Amino acid sequence: MPERTSYEPGEPTWCDLSSPDTDASAAFYGALLGWTATEGLPEFGGYRRFQKDGRDVAGLLPLMAPEQPPVWTCYFSVDNAQKYAALVTEHGGTLLGGPHDVGDLGIMTVIADPTGAVFGTWQPKEMTGSQITLEDGAHCWTELSTRDQGVAQHFYRALFGWEPQTSPDYTEFHLGSTSVAGCMDMPDAVPAEVPSFWMPYFGSADPKADAETAV
Repeated sequence: MPERTSYEPGEPTWCDLSSPDTDASAAFYGALLGWTATEGLPEFGGYRRFQKDGRDVAGLLPLMAPEQPPVWTCYFSVDNAQKYAALVTEHGGTLLGGPHDVGDLGIMTVIADPTGAVFGTWQPKEMTGSQITLEDGAHCWTELSTRDQGVAQHFYRALFGWEPQTSPDYTEFHLGSTSVAGCMDMPDAVPAEVPSFWMPYFGSADPKADAETAV
């Protein structure tokens, strides 16, 4: 059971869901992935944690504005939030929020890359990130769908030191010898108004049964 107590800078460390109905989302993912959701913390805007067998796997929060769509946000670990924020602006990204302290838990920054994909960085203090990975119901992969792979590859190499390993249909970003994320062209079926986006994936022992449960 892959338990995690630390993450290297540039590794995926956390993801959270912004939802218009956190109780409905908690019920859905409870039935689908066996997650439970903690009670919302008023000091953190009602933020909740999804847990699998008592260990943190993801976050859940209300929408911050009525016009905001429901969305998953992926976060990557950093060791110096201010340094990475400077790299973001230097290489064509946009700071949407932060860096700012989240109590004693860590320092968060929300970023849009040059192709419009939104993600976050997390400098840990008391909270490292997901406590389990690479198992049924836990985070197992993070993937970027982008409208400009060349721009995206340049940006993430400059920001995190990721090296793209490309094939005709897919790119894997490597941090040293470790594959940390994927990258693909935006599928043709996605409407033109949808910006580039990051998506987390969670492990499934039986994808067909989970698909039926989701429906």
